[in-house]
Parts: sequence; C-alpha cells; structure tokens
Amino acid sequence: MGVSGAGKTTVGVRLARDLGWEFLDADDLHPAANIEKMRAGKPLDDRDRAPWLAALAARIRQLLDAGRDAVIACSALKAAYRAQLLVDPARMRLVHLTGDPALIAARLASRTEHFMPPGLLATQLAALEPPEDAIRVDIGGTPEEIAAAVRRALGL
Repeated sequence: MGVSGAGKTTVGVRLARDLGWEFLDADDLHPAANIEKMRAGKPLDDRDRAPWLAALAARIRQLLDAGRDAVIACSALKAAYRAQLLVDPARMRLVHLTGDPALIAARLASRTEHFMPPGLLATQLAALEPPEDAIRVDIGGTPEEIAAAVRRALGL
C-alpha cells in the first residue's frame, strides 16, 4: 500500500515473481469513470471508491478461498479502506511503501503511461492515514532492494 508513485506495482510485480505468487494491481479494478476523473486531475472521493473497494475485496476473498497466494498493489490510503480489504487479517499482511515525497513526485513526473497525474499526489498525501499495523518499507532503494526488504520483513 502507499500513495501513487510509491512503487506498489513495480515492487509488487517483482515480489510476486520472486515468490511465485499471483500479482493483482487494484488500479485494474477501477471503474472507467474513476480513471477518467483522475486523468482529469480530480481526486476520487469515498463514493467514487466504494464500488472499487467492493470489487477488490471480492477479488481478495476469491484468492483466499482458492488458497492462492498473491501480492496486491493498492493505495489503501485510509483505515476504513484497509478494514474493508483485510477480509482475513490472520492470512494477510500489509506492507506500506513510504518515502520522501520529493522522490515520489519525481517518479510521478517521469511516468507517461499512467492515468494518475502528478498533481494529485498532494491530495493522496493529505488523505493518507498511515497504518499502525503495517510493515513499513522505505522506497529509497532500487525495486530489487525494496522487494528484498519486503521479503525479509515478511520472513520469506
């Protein structure tokens, strides 16, 4: 979890590959209206996020019910969102990718193929309710180093 530009997808794909797990990017479950709203530089509100969170929670339940391990990249900025998504806390771990906002802004500015504009970073940072129960991993290293730090923190 983390704000846009924290490396959730980049690190998550690498981590899933290293572990032989599935990878799910929550961005892929956004309704088209949400993507268009963000492309237009408008932040999502809780009403916008409700169907997205419901779809993601359902997908997480499917993975757990099937006994499939997965890495899921999701912003999960607020405690209420995380409560909805942690459908079986005993079988799930939350990793918060966090770091210098200037580094994150630079990453966002360099992206060309993503719908989230750099201008929305401030709204995400303002909305972020840092989790108390998550493993915190600094994003200052390379994707390989960050994925290795996550594996170590998870004991994998």
